[in-house]
Amino acid sequence: MAKPGRPGARNPGKKKGPLKGTGGHSRKALEGRGPTPKAEDRAWHPAGKRKAAEERYAAAGGKGRPGVRAVGNPNRKSPKAADDTETVTGRNSVLEALRAKIPATAMYIAQRVEMDDRVKEMLSIATNRGIPVLEVTRPELDRMAGFDGVHQGVALKVPPYAYAHPQDLLEQIIDRGQLPLLVALDGVTDPRNLGAIIRSTGAFGGQGLIIPQRRSASVNSAAWKTSAGAAARIPVALAANLTATLKEFKKQGVFVLGLDGDGDVSLPDLELADRPVVIVVGSEGKGLSRLVTETCDQVVSIPISAATESLNAGIAASVALYQVSTLRGTV
Repeated sequence: MAKPGRPGARNPGKKKGPLKGTGGHSRKALEGRGPTPKAEDRAWHPAGKRKAAEERYAAAGGKGRPGVRAVGNPNRKSPKAADDTETVTGRNSVLEALRAKIPATAMYIAQRVEMDDRVKEMLSIATNRGIPVLEVTRPELDRMAGFDGVHQGVALKVPPYAYAHPQDLLEQIIDRGQLPLLVALDGVTDPRNLGAIIRSTGAFGGQGLIIPQRRSASVNSAAWKTSAGAAARIPVALAANLTATLKEFKKQGVFVLGLDGDGDVSLPDLELADRPVVIVVGSEGKGLSRLVTETCDQVVSIPISAATESLNAGIAASVALYQVSTLRGTV
């Protein structure tokens, strides 16, 4: 007696006869189409769109690939985002930015703001320069100013900060017949410290700052605010390599003074104040880096009470700037 097979299993002893089907319609439908086109030959494919753009670019006389940035040109800027602006807040900062004729795109003023002399001058400058003045609610200004921003009822939209080149900055100071007094920051990452140092530099006769491209605070809205408008007057230069920049300055007769708690010269005993000087300030936590320390002509310490471990970068820079300007007789 034959055993019943498993449900759905084919019986190998029984041949399968011809079945009625589609007659190969699907197979015939594929005949004659040829191989699949390459991605770059398909107009809708990203590769195809890129190829078409390259052909149009070449036909117009362009060189290289469109959208590919040329190397070796540090001054060439990459395309900006749709809204790549900074928001300057606070009455002093906004007023100084307007006085300095920074190309602002819009000024915001809170509803029912107190109209003091500064606000009146802001409105006058903005109106004369054709800058749109928009009245907004205080919650909207709070949002624009950020979590810890204090706007005092006004804000200004400005383009990204335009950094100077270190060598250009030094040459401009010399061309004006001034004795260089610069500040360089080594690892200062808090923009509020940067803003405070910009303000102190302007207050004590300094002509500018130098910051490295990497591991450094940038001149953003927080720095603008803390500088109380000094960022509109005191240029900040961007150095690709801070150590190399300081060495180049030394070749041109500028003395490099580093601030450090373990310095070999006490600030009151400083004898180089009447020379061209760049004061280098390190971060509060790590201080000066090894390479920068080795580049310094002198490492200077600020005498402080034994009960205080250290000074933050902003205060240390202010004390050193005051001492140098005092010895020079400029304050």
